Amino acid sequence: MTFRLALIGFGGVNQGLVALLKAKQGKLNGLDFRITALADLRLGVVSNPQGIDLDALLSTADSGFATDALRRDPATRISEHIDLAATLELVTADYVDVVVEATFTDPHTGEPALSHCRAALSHGKHVITTNKGPIALAQQSLAQLAAANGAAIKYEGAVMSGTPVLRQISTTLRGCEINGFAGILNGTSNFVLERLAQGHDFDDAVREAQALGYAEADPSADLGGGDVQLKVVILANTLWQAGLTRADVACRGITGLTSADIQAAQAAGRSWRLVGAATRHPDGSVSASVEPRELPAGHPLAAIGGVTNAITFDTDVLGGVTISGPGAGRVETAFAVLSDLIELAGQTRGQEVQA
Repeated sequence: MTFRLALIGFGGVNQGLVALLKAKQGKLNGLDFRITALADLRLGVVSNPQGIDLDALLSTADSGFATDALRRDPATRISEHIDLAATLELVTADYVDVVVEATFTDPHTGEPALSHCRAALSHGKHVITTNKGPIALAQQSLAQLAAANGAAIKYEGAVMSGTPVLRQISTTLRGCEINGFAGILNGTSNFVLERLAQGHDFDDAVREAQALGYAEADPSADLGGGDVQLKVVILANTLWQAGLTRADVACRGITGLTSADIQAAQAAGRSWRLVGAATRHPDGSVSASVEPRELPAGHPLAAIGGVTNAITFDTDVLGGVTISGPGAGRVETAFAVLSDLIELAGQTRGQEVQA
């Protein structure tokens, strides 16, 4: 079974996906994921209906986006002109089955990712995205658009990078009622808090996180809780169709914590963590928050250190179920895309058998 992919954005995630697809060639039970199109601000628009050579794509990324390797195949077309119209034309092309959307996106508007997703779904193209913005802002309408056009939208990588939290909800936890969750969903803030507990200065801890690639040049979304807020919206709406927006999730980051707060917690055998949480109440309403919490030593989230993410689900059958794993990283997030592709292929096969 062959799926033809359009990569929108060729940053770390989609570069990691290309590397994974090369490493997994012949190991995916007969699945053939072929990249036939790519759009990126540094490259322009690249297309080849027969498939773009993976080694050429990796070489392009390694060479600072020089296109020499891509141009060796005369069937590969490259246009340096790129704008929203050119990208929308690419995602609707007849040689594309799945659009992998991994651009930099405004979390307040969801753009340009939201327009990419809507155009693809409107034309019956499946969408896989690692972008939080469009899912947090328009999850329900995108799902409806997908259903109306016989397509699917998947976003495993939008919450805990490569750690399969959404897939756990839809597969292994089926049969349980989930009444709430609490999680460490941002590796940058967790890393900074760990460094503070070790006696480091706040600004020094942030600079270290930036030097290690954990934090952006502007870390405000991580430290202020905005990144976790989006993830809480996505999780709550996926779990309960709660219809939450960012405005429904009270949000407070870690910048207000003082050295005295950290020291007092340590003296009491406790630790601070930035926790995103939501609860479904008996009347069906949902309350949600992002805030620093002082956790006792025995709490399942207290031991989570560094950039690791973790989430505890409150279930009716099993009680608390905690899932932890990497919450950031190029290859880790790319794995989430690959896992979505594999799930999509299985669902497509099932539909073919039923037909």
